[in-house]
Amino acid sequence: MTNSYKNLAVILSTLQFIHICLLLSCFAIDTISRTQQVLDGETLVSEGGVFELGFFSPPNASHVRYVGIWYRRFPLPAENVVWVANGDNPLTDTSGVLMIGRDGNLVLMDGRFNTVWSTNIKSAASNDTIAVLGGLGNLLVTENKSNGSVLWESFRHLSDTLLQGMNLGLNTKTHENLFLTAWKSDNDPSPGSFVLVLEPHQQPEGAILNGTIKYWRSGQWNGRKFIGIPGMTTDPVNGYTINKSVEAGTIYFMHYIFNVPFPSVLVLTSVGAVIYKDWNEKTREWRSQVMAPNGPCDIYATCGSFGICNNMNSPICRCFRGYEPNSPKEWRRGNWTGGCIRRVKTQCERNSSIDHHNKSDIFIKLTGTKLPELSDYVQLRDNIYCGDFCLKNCSCVAYAYVDGIGCMVWGGHLIDVREFSYGGEDLYLRLAYSELGEKRQRLRGFIIILIVISTIIGLGILACILCRVKSGGARKCHSLIIQKLFSSRKRNISANTNIYQEESSEIFLNLEKIAAATDNFSIANKLGEGGFGPVYKGKLPSGQELAVKRLSKSSGQGIEEFKNEVVLISKLQHRNLVKLVGFCIEGEEKMLVYEFMPNSSLDAFLFGSSKKAILNWDQRCNIIEGIARGLLYLHRDSRLRVIHRDLKASNVLLDEDMNPKISDFGMARIFRGNQTLANTNRVVGTYGYMSPGYAMEGIFSEKSDVFSFRVLLLEIVSSKGNTGFYHHETERNLLGCAWQMWDKGKVLESLDSKITDSISSPSQVMRCIHVGLLCVQEQPNDRPSMATIVFMLCNDTTLPTPKQPAFILERSTVESKLPLPNSSICSNNYISITNVEGY
Repeated sequence: MTNSYKNLAVILSTLQFIHICLLLSCFAIDTISRTQQVLDGETLVSEGGVFELGFFSPPNASHVRYVGIWYRRFPLPAENVVWVANGDNPLTDTSGVLMIGRDGNLVLMDGRFNTVWSTNIKSAASNDTIAVLGGLGNLLVTENKSNGSVLWESFRHLSDTLLQGMNLGLNTKTHENLFLTAWKSDNDPSPGSFVLVLEPHQQPEGAILNGTIKYWRSGQWNGRKFIGIPGMTTDPVNGYTINKSVEAGTIYFMHYIFNVPFPSVLVLTSVGAVIYKDWNEKTREWRSQVMAPNGPCDIYATCGSFGICNNMNSPICRCFRGYEPNSPKEWRRGNWTGGCIRRVKTQCERNSSIDHHNKSDIFIKLTGTKLPELSDYVQLRDNIYCGDFCLKNCSCVAYAYVDGIGCMVWGGHLIDVREFSYGGEDLYLRLAYSELGEKRQRLRGFIIILIVISTIIGLGILACILCRVKSGGARKCHSLIIQKLFSSRKRNISANTNIYQEESSEIFLNLEKIAAATDNFSIANKLGEGGFGPVYKGKLPSGQELAVKRLSKSSGQGIEEFKNEVVLISKLQHRNLVKLVGFCIEGEEKMLVYEFMPNSSLDAFLFGSSKKAILNWDQRCNIIEGIARGLLYLHRDSRLRVIHRDLKASNVLLDEDMNPKISDFGMARIFRGNQTLANTNRVVGTYGYMSPGYAMEGIFSEKSDVFSFRVLLLEIVSSKGNTGFYHHETERNLLGCAWQMWDKGKVLESLDSKITDSISSPSQVMRCIHVGLLCVQEQPNDRPSMATIVFMLCNDTTLPTPKQPAFILERSTVESKLPLPNSSICSNNYISITNVEGY
């Protein structure tokens, strides 16, 4: 019995000792004191275990060490870092220590006891401070006593991430300004050139600055969201808020979530984009959504003063009605920053007093806009009173009435206005009364065009009925097909007559007219032939040159695919997409008629030995950028979100100025709403250009086109075709060799030797290949979007370091890449196998 009591006493003593150790450990894991330090390899863990503080190295930069805070529960701490202490002064070894210094500051020391970073608190008590990692990820330095005051906190010294509970804004009395600063690159946490700030106007706005130059603005705050970001949530429980205190002189923007179990953050990236990230527990990865900027129209003042930007138009900029380009020459060149000037003076400009002998000024409504910058606020109860106030005030050039804000008026120049495809606000623009006549004439013309189109459709139906009665129903009446095509387009006719006129230019051409234009499809007019059939050059009596794509019976392309291409191209208008002139369905003939491209397709210049030397480096750069902008339009800026699925050199045509135009939309698929992925049981497209996920699993998305773009980019740089090139010694294909050259620092060896003399900037070549390698990352989420690609190609910013592609290094057989049942054999560079699927 005595031994039993002794054993029990030993057990209890041991448990008590363990409990005391655990208590001490729990106290120590979130706190740094004079006796508690953090060495490299050790960490602090916040109460609740959500955040962790310690030493880390960014991806591909293991030679440097930083002190940072990251989410503890999630893998790859370097990718979850939310705050960095010594971003501009890294340690070069693992001898660092984070401790409370002699002066009471939290300091980071290197192995020689030199101060690398400090909190720099002037009022710190030398022997009476501690540092604690709070449960929200806030590192605090406080007095070491009960309810000790906070002397310093990381939430007042932001990095590139806005956590829940953080403030973004300023205190006008203390001149404290809290803003996000982007990393210099994904591998370099030192301060980059982009910052995200809150501007304390009458209606606060968020803004991204590139140095001292404004790069983007959010639009005004209406109490629930920034009105220049249509997709921004207005959820009253989980969302955003701005807290303003006139007495304290503070105005702060906050991101908050109450009932979501996993974190979400706002991050300012190294390329100047604000992204919303939330953790997906199912996939164990971060989901990212770009909040801004979205497309070129989001870049600040793209169209200058009194210009309006629309990503769906080509060109994207136009002047307000009643205005004209300030510099027509620069406008034609695509430089719109000079803006527009008024064409006809208003009554106020002619005479400061109201002239009752002349008509007073008018206001026209622009719907769905991002309102101009720097408005004044007038306390008026509704839109009518707002309009009356602006009309009587000659300094007022525009007004808007916005729920949550009220009456907003503008004087002077209207800057940074754009049109949205959804959302936006109504802007009322002041014009001279004489401008109303032009509107009436345009409306009259629009009505006449509608009457003509309706008459043609009616005659088509009548002809079809007569056709069936006359032939007893034996003949097919193709007018019904034409009617169906046009009726689907008629529903999408915009009130903007310019859009309508462009859509109505695609007309049905009869076989006789096309045969005459091509000299009865003579061999002399044959331009080439692909899997779809031959292409002929034609010329209409008006002098317009055409390219007629005549589908052969053996092409395997049916009426559905034909209709797919007609409907798609008729709705897409962009300078880097081929323009459809017309189409023909007659008997068994199916023809598509395009604008003629005198320089044929890109593959003839890249892979045709007689023409390879014609493309110098500047031309190749222009072609790369043009293809990228065309894809950006398809993915983000067009009326329909379109995945091309067969981007390759032979499907890129060149006009007389060597400008690229993407063609052949027979395999394209439309994504609707928030759809991001699709799956097919039959793979279509061209091997060598397909992403692995599509080729092997039938899964495709925007990132599938991004992969194809990378292959095409490398072909343009090297003048070698990916489908036919293999390095015999290493058994690597073109993409594998490109990575090998990059890894060895011999990127320029990938170039076509015939263009090296035309290169004025080797760094531009490096940038193109660097961007290309980012496009073929193994995981689609690691590949940049086309919006990011266009930005990286056109701006001299630091690029992320690409990871080694896992799927392009070794040569493999076609059979190993086709595990799908019922998969079609994919074509070489010149032939495409197509299977049409319903939308």
